Amino acid sequence: MDFISKILERLFLARIQPHITSSPSVYKYQLAYHSHHSTETSILHILDSILLSSDLQILIIISLDLSAAFVTIDHQILLSCLNTSFGISDTTLSWLQSDITNRTSSVRIGRHCCSSVTCTTGVPQGSVLGPLLFMAYVSPFAGIAHLHSIDQQQYADDTQLFISLSPSDYMPDLDDLTCCIDSLHVWFCANGMALNPDKSKTILFGTRQRAIYSSLATANIIGSQIPLADHIKILGVTLNKKLSVNSHVSAVCKSVHYHIRSLCHICSSISEDMTKMVACALVGSLLDYANSVLFGATQKNISKLPKSTEPPHPCHYLFFSILQSTYCPPAAPLAPN
Repeated sequence: MDFISKILERLFLARIQPHITSSPSVYKYQLAYHSHHSTETSILHILDSILLSSDLQILIIISLDLSAAFVTIDHQILLSCLNTSFGISDTTLSWLQSDITNRTSSVRIGRHCCSSVTCTTGVPQGSVLGPLLFMAYVSPFAGIAHLHSIDQQQYADDTQLFISLSPSDYMPDLDDLTCCIDSLHVWFCANGMALNPDKSKTILFGTRQRAIYSSLATANIIGSQIPLADHIKILGVTLNKKLSVNSHVSAVCKSVHYHIRSLCHICSSISEDMTKMVACALVGSLLDYANSVLFGATQKNISKLPKSTEPPHPCHYLFFSILQSTYCPPAAPLAPN
């Protein structure tokens, strides 16, 4: 039955997704679940905003953390939003209502199982329609930010607010940002969601000269003073306040080392072809992910990435040779004089 339900959901998704994503109710920078948009698109948009503002001003980014975002969606509010904001009604709305409501859950440990409880909130975990329904649910979010003249970007529940500040007189704009977060907090509470200030991050970007003139040290997130971080991780890419890729490259190298060491424990139990496939899938994907952010990076940082696959002991040589041949092809011979 699960297999049949997945097929039905995918058929339904093919019909309803163009309708929802083309609606003016969906913010253009909600970059998840759109064709030709990815996490890398989101990261490049943030970098572009930082670079455009860095010549004249400084830019503050607040990355908001939503507690259990997908499991706190109120079913009745969701159905009302689909009807009023996206014009979904009649049979279509009834089908969606039957799909998300009256679901039960229980906990099983070994042979013991507790009684079932009806789920009154949340979209089904692992469902085909869940991410799209979440995007529709949080669609009013962009209007609140726009009302306060705050730029924002979303990728599913990953949300960033950012605004350019004058290094010498940043308080008026910072007050607007604080009011925006307070308004969002009110909206979250009214719609059954929760903003977690302790896990939210904030960072200030700007040239070294302009950052010197700014005494800003914290940002107010619903009453909590969050200190400015030296670096922030957004969708798997680490950005530091100096806009160098040092932190990101170090994080990638650390992850590559971890996976290579893990692969060494099983390399003697699998064939060489399987080893190549696993190495390229696990380790290679780390080197490929969001590699466009490395544009303009120093040669020192670029050279660290292939070096991160160098074998610290003999059992790593197989992985090293695989990854070197895949990501570090030999240089072309020099043309004769």
